[in-house]
Amino acid sequence: MDLILQFKQNAQKVIDSLKENLKSIRTGRANPSLIENLLVETYGGSTKLRLMELSTITTSGPSLLVIAPFDPSILADIEKAILKSPLSLSPAVQGNQIIITIPPLSAEQRDKFVKLIGSTVEQKKVNIRNQRDDIRKKIKTQFENKKISEDEKFRLEKEVDNISQRFMEEIETIKEKKINEVLEV
Repeated sequence: MDLILQFKQNAQKVIDSLKENLKSIRTGRANPSLIENLLVETYGGSTKLRLMELSTITTSGPSLLVIAPFDPSILADIEKAILKSPLSLSPAVQGNQIIITIPPLSAEQRDKFVKLIGSTVEQKKVNIRNQRDDIRKKIKTQFENKKISEDEKFRLEKEVDNISQRFMEEIETIKEKKINEVLEV
């Protein structure tokens, strides 16, 4: 497989993973992605499913989440999972639905989430740097084994560095956007 293509695909997986990780970081606004991946133990603890597999999750205004389980008998299981989660949310059962009011973030919570975003982003940057270094080693090995010329080696290394730089810039853009969402009052 082409080394450059392999690097691009792996780096894109890192970006996708970052976006997925950041979805679960709370902002001051109601968003179904905040809770959709919560694991819920249902049917007497025999099954563990993600909340999005058990219900529809919608927003009602900027600060309300409405969870409508497909099977109303699991309302209590969903409520328990939300209470046990690290999100500090208070679910309220109303009929066959669960309503969650997303409280505004305190300054302290905002700072904590900004730090969490920073560390998550840094892990992903390290991941991309490691991948870049691995690809550069492979290019060097190909050159040493006389499979590519010196010019080709330099061209590939430059291309890998440029691609790496583009992914780093994309990560920074994602980071800034998420931080702005968290800091938005």
